[in-house]
Amino acid sequence: MSELARVFAGDRFAARNGIELLSVEVGRAVARMALGPEHLNAAGVVQGGAVFTLADFAFAAASNSRGNVALAIEAHVTFLRAVREGVLTAEAREEGGSRRLSTCTVRVTDGSGTLVALFTGTAFRKDDPQPPP
Repeated sequence: MSELARVFAGDRFAARNGIELLSVEVGRAVARMALGPEHLNAAGVVQGGAVFTLADFAFAAASNSRGNVALAIEAHVTFLRAVREGVLTAEAREEGGSRRLSTCTVRVTDGSGTLVALFTGTAFRKDDPQPPP
């Protein structure tokens, strides 16, 4: 496991929500969340905040993959399909950036590969290096 993957393994909010980081490399990350009853809203579908949290976690890993701490300054999600069960996967890809900014897109898919949500986010890169795991 890479040092960055070990840093993100310490994300208590993601862990509490059942999110697992599958891979991280420069400008790219993949995360997964196995759905349970705790992820459902009153309508019986996965709560939008759960989908957003999964996408945001993958975005965070991808935007932090260049060695410095990067923090979100903007994020947007479009929900395309309701999901009730199974596993969601979020694949984040850095689309562009600079020394200070990282802009990523995240595709969230269900177990059959059907697109569930599209997320875009921009992070600000600080001068601070990643903390030790």
